[in-house]
Amino acid sequence: MIRRLRSHATATAYALFYRLPQRVRLRLVRLATPTYTVGAVTLVRDAGAPAPGRLLLLRQPPNRGWSLPGGLLGHRERPADGARRELYEETGILVDAEALRPAIPNAIVHSDGRWVDLVFEVDVPAESVTLSVDGAEVFEAAWHPLDDLPLLTKATARLLAHYGIGPAKS
Repeated sequence: MIRRLRSHATATAYALFYRLPQRVRLRLVRLATPTYTVGAVTLVRDAGAPAPGRLLLLRQPPNRGWSLPGGLLGHRERPADGARRELYEETGILVDAEALRPAIPNAIVHSDGRWVDLVFEVDVPAESVTLSVDGAEVFEAAWHPLDDLPLLTKATARLLAHYGIGPAKS
């Protein structure tokens, strides 16, 4: 015997909902469900640095602190492609999307619950790249020792803490 768990009112509401045209149902679902802003961020480590290593950080307006290369994904853009694009746009470093490894954890949901970063890692020999910034979106890009990081933005400090890096590490 199957026990009915829904009330009569709930069953009636569902019946009415499914009688609506599909495009109207879809619009109602989109209004009632949360939306997310999705970005791709890359932890770029200096492949040639001695332990504990160095991390590439950016100084961007309007923040005083340093942050990681990354940005919002384009519509239907694959996360690794977005991470690759943002890394190139912000630093001049060009890597193959296949060289980007998903960090563990790969998805970081920020405190507001509506912003999600997909995090990737890549090792790049610092001596083989020339950092290039536009001076508008990014003021400065530099390699920093993991045991002596500069002032980080709050969002960057919280994100790096997930990986045991920085002053907020857990």
